[in-house]
Amino acid sequence: MKKFFFIIILFLSLAFAKNVVIKSTSVVISPQSQLIIKGSTNVNEFKCHFNIEEVNNPIPLSFVLKEDRLIFEKALLMLDNSCFDCGSRVINKDFMNLLKSEEYPKIVLELKEIKKDLSTDCIVHALIEIVIAGESKSYFIPVELKDDKIINVSGALNLNICDFNLEPPKKALGLIVVSDIIKINFDLVVEEK
Repeated sequence: MKKFFFIIILFLSLAFAKNVVIKSTSVVISPQSQLIIKGSTNVNEFKCHFNIEEVNNPIPLSFVLKEDRLIFEKALLMLDNSCFDCGSRVINKDFMNLLKSEEYPKIVLELKEIKKDLSTDCIVHALIEIVIAGESKSYFIPVELKDDKIINVSGALNLNICDFNLEPPKKALGLIVVSDIIKINFDLVVEEK
């Protein structure tokens, strides 16, 4: 019974709240998009490219427009760990082991909120929750808007893999060590459908 009253109060507050609009839509991530994870060891660097064609399009979105923010509900992008190519079978295997892929086969990105940048109309700030190996962290990422129907989301994000309780792998009896910091470069072309 308490849950029923909570739902009624929630809908009433949304109905009378200023500038609140509920909307549902879906988006498609274009195959020309790129997502690359860059890392380094004490010997060399490596890049792992995600196969964008493996994204399950279209992606449904449901959000509430409240003043200068869009608040999203379950806006999920699931990235299958096996769709990353690091350039060689050995590095791919190490990458899959690092991400604990047997237990956690996907990286999950959840769009939580988008807020306007007060200094320009073509940039917004997205709050993204990233789940890797069962651990989640939230980050604000700048998003560039190109026009009405196509959104270009581009930038870079530095992550410390230790924040996700991942242990950097060591090779050759500990002589080769992977850095704790990885860089995610993304250039996603998203179109509303």
